[in-house]
Amino acid sequence: MNYFILALSVALKLFSVWFVIIALFTLKKPKPIPESPARTRFACLVAARNEQNVISDIVSSLRAQDYPDEMYDIFVIPNNCTDDTRGRAIAAGAQIIDCPGEIRCKGDALHVAVDKLLHSDYDAFCVFDADNIVDPGFLSHMNNAFCAGARVAKAAIRVKNPYDSATAGCYGLYFALFDTFFSRPRMALGLSSKLVGTGFAVRRELITQMGGWNTQTIAEDAEFSAQCVEMGERVWFVPEAVTYDEAPRDFRTTLIQRRRWCSGLMDVARARFGTLWRTFCKKPSVRALDMLAFLCYPFTYVASLIPSLMSAVAAVAENRFLSYIIIAFAWLGVAYVGCAAFGVLLAHLAGMNDRRAARSIVLFPIFMASWLPLQVISLFKRECRWRPIAHAGCKSVVESQ
Repeated sequence: MNYFILALSVALKLFSVWFVIIALFTLKKPKPIPESPARTRFACLVAARNEQNVISDIVSSLRAQDYPDEMYDIFVIPNNCTDDTRGRAIAAGAQIIDCPGEIRCKGDALHVAVDKLLHSDYDAFCVFDADNIVDPGFLSHMNNAFCAGARVAKAAIRVKNPYDSATAGCYGLYFALFDTFFSRPRMALGLSSKLVGTGFAVRRELITQMGGWNTQTIAEDAEFSAQCVEMGERVWFVPEAVTYDEAPRDFRTTLIQRRRWCSGLMDVARARFGTLWRTFCKKPSVRALDMLAFLCYPFTYVASLIPSLMSAVAAVAENRFLSYIIIAFAWLGVAYVGCAAFGVLLAHLAGMNDRRAARSIVLFPIFMASWLPLQVISLFKRECRWRPIAHAGCKSVVESQ
């Protein structure tokens, strides 16, 4: 049994090495994207379900872009609403795309909107969440990326309410982790980043080649990322373009939200792994291999429990369970301190320099550890329908500075 535990542990660590090696390339400075005149005509899409508290903010921030007004339009896609989301979006200055029929998730709403606008004169579609605030330079920076050759591009994402609670701040640390150690090195290496639900833009001709927006899972961002790699497309990371997201304030809500993310990614792996693997076999590429590794990650993360459980069983069988528990708690203590120290770096990267960030740094190791039980639950019981996360509205940390 000990040899099996060792072999499995080594295999899982070797898998993790892939992500660690790529993350190290965050130190490599990406090639800057040159500035270009405004050439891209954008359709800004905001799917919204019962978002009357925040819809005006996202529309107002889009209307305040430092980009020619005639070069973009704002469309809100209200779906399954029982409040005044539609009316408030119109009052704020948005156009409305109504959704006939059943809308299960955000991907369905995007399908309706893209189908309606696909044959219009827009060059690209931008996708946002209703609770976002968009940096004034967002469209200008996306235009620069498209003029430089991108066909899909994602923005950096930050939290607009990092000091509302320790939990909200943990999202700020997590987004800084993802942008800095996942997206930035992939941009530097010419690999494809993963879309994160909001703050991304896609050229119309690519959507046309795909036959429209055709995601099926509740993780439409990860699914579309995989579809892009299947077609040989690279998702660019544009750190100068920034969206600010409203983070949940209580830990229970974050568990609900992140379980949905876990379930969605596992469904994407089930739906796209075979096609992506065949694509890789026909034309091997590091980009496709990286996406395959990303789709496998939730399952290998769950598998990382097996060596620990088997070691515990072996410790009981060999009458050394007490020493095993002492060593395990010692390692947990070291891991906690290490993760909290890493959180200090992430707080700096996220611009969370206020002393109120300390409570999020203390909670961050628990926030990260909680991914494991969420992955285990999702492995055996998927969350198949999108459930809304209530947004009360808040003042952006950017606005308050």
